[in-house]
Formats: sequence, C-alpha cells, structure tokens
Amino acid sequence: MSSRTGGREKQLRRSDQAAVPKGFVAVMVGGGAREERERFVVPVAYLNHHLFLLLLKEAEEEYGFDHDGPITIPCRAEEFRRVCRMIDKETSRHDPHSSTSCFKTKA
Repeated sequence: MSSRTGGREKQLRRSDQAAVPKGFVAVMVGGGAREERERFVVPVAYLNHHLFLLLLKEAEEEYGFDHDGPITIPCRAEEFRRVCRMIDKETSRHDPHSSTSCFKTKA
C-alpha cells in the first residue's frame, strides 16, 4: 500500500496466487467484469473492523451469501486502499508496533 509498509508489501508471483500468509485473507476488489477486479491480501483482523464491516455489508447486498469464489468487495481499488490506510492509522494508534497492512497481489 504505502512505503511505510516496507517489507510487508509483497507482489506474489502468478504461480503463488493461492499462497496467502498465515493471518491474512485474500479478497477481490472491484465491480463489473472479472478483468476489472484486483486481488488484495488483508490481515484477518480487518474482518472485525467497523470500516471493513461496511465493505462486507456492501458485498452482501451486491452478491448475497451464496457467492462463488473469494470474498469480492464491490468498490474501486483506490477506495479500498483508502479504507485500508484508515484502518492502518487506527490500528497503529492503538498499537504503535503494529505492522499489519493490506497489499495488492498480481491477479
């Protein structure tokens, strides 16, 4: 996401697409055709954050619970990055040693 994430920023090779680090979950971000979606890997802790829960609520309204494939967030990638930055800021305020962050992977 940002330069502050340093070593946490990873670009996974195509052959490693399925590899998700322990404590993280892969999500697809974007709407419309599959080609418009980007794959991100986020900390599992994000799933309980109130901002991320709003994104999940949008996904539920858009796709329902009976959606095939990975969790898909129906928003623009830049909006998703902004939400991740906000979550990172809140997390780092509570734990200055926290280095969790979401990162984009190659699709």
